[in-house]
Amino acid sequence: MTGLLPRVLEGRVALVTGASRGIGAAAAIELGRLGAHVVLTARTQGGLEETDDAIRAAGGSATLLPMDLREGENLDKVGPSIYTRFDRLDILVHAAGSLGKLTPVSHILDGDWAEVMTVNLAAAWRLIRSCAPVLAASDAGRAVFVTDSRARAPSAYWGMYGTSKAGLEHLVLTWAAETVTTKLRVNLFDPGVVASRLRGNAMPGEDPATLPTPASVAPGLVALCLPGEERHGVVVGI
Repeated sequence: MTGLLPRVLEGRVALVTGASRGIGAAAAIELGRLGAHVVLTARTQGGLEETDDAIRAAGGSATLLPMDLREGENLDKVGPSIYTRFDRLDILVHAAGSLGKLTPVSHILDGDWAEVMTVNLAAAWRLIRSCAPVLAASDAGRAVFVTDSRARAPSAYWGMYGTSKAGLEHLVLTWAAETVTTKLRVNLFDPGVVASRLRGNAMPGEDPATLPTPASVAPGLVALCLPGEERHGVVVGI
């Protein structure tokens, strides 16, 4: 995508989690480039400011909403708060993710399990519950959740992360089945292997220069957010 493309999302409001880095930041920048006002959510204020700078450099606009997805009560307020501020929410992108530790299933610790399930799965449920009424009011509501092939292909030591993504896929596809007769379009996006911080933590010996960048896969995710998108209840991969 380039700045020469029409601003097809002009006047629309998007919420992006995990927007301080990686795929979340890249998707937020593309959404802003296409005209959406992007509400940026992540724990890292500095990272959000960098994404904000990139969006503004591309001619877009953003609002920073520093938030810890583990704080469920605050997350429950997101949808109503955005509606109060902007009178609409058209796009939801849940790109935040937690790897936890790669470990045998029999070695998983309580704290690690709680962290991964909260960020990858419970936060998605809370976002759906909080944002669904506002998205449903849009003439072209779009929701995209970032997933991973580990959800469908179990692999040694990836049990905790894979389980969280499998649960995410089931939850999102169920919601899609429940909204099939509406204008809302709900999908999952699998970017494949990307040079992200999560990937670096999982595979520290891998050369990130050999992998696709978040910016290179972001257009595929953003395509699912466009008003003309008709796909619904599917996993879209690169």
